Amino acid sequence: MILVSLPSVFSQILSPSYDIASPLATTATTVTKSGVPIRIMIPTIDLDANVESTGITGAGAMGIPKNPQNVAWYELGPHPGEEGSAVIDGHVNWENGAPAVFTNLHLLVVGDKVLIEDSDGVTLSFVVTRIATYNFDTYDPEIFISNDGKARLNLITCIGIWDKVSKNYSERLVIFTEKES
Repeated sequence: MILVSLPSVFSQILSPSYDIASPLATTATTVTKSGVPIRIMIPTIDLDANVESTGITGAGAMGIPKNPQNVAWYELGPHPGEEGSAVIDGHVNWENGAPAVFTNLHLLVVGDKVLIEDSDGVTLSFVVTRIATYNFDTYDPEIFISNDGKARLNLITCIGIWDKVSKNYSERLVIFTEKES
């Protein structure tokens, strides 16, 4: 299971009812939405998967894909290819350890490509720029927010040690990418 908890201030910023002119915002921009992501492809790990849309769960965490072979795009943030950090998560494995969509995500290296196809038929290419590991309960706003004017896509999955009591992994793997020009 992937669980990325969002502190309340970030949940407010990322919610669709958030007023961009609020004092919490750092910049105000007008964005034309591109197509909704429908497919992700990562050639170096032979990944080709459907994209589900998700928001925030009742517990204040980013939602996860219902199908273990799909990924979930955080629809309350930017669309992939738009300015800011679009976020996609996926399961590393499933019940009884069966492989899932991001089983091999840990094999990516800086320079690898991630492709996103959207509902408009456009395929965008992103390049891995950084790979980071976070403790389960650590939140880094950089995963969801960037104000550098670039289009980013961040991929999240679980790694580490499985805790049978909490039914969660001890760490999160985050693959940071940037849209190719």
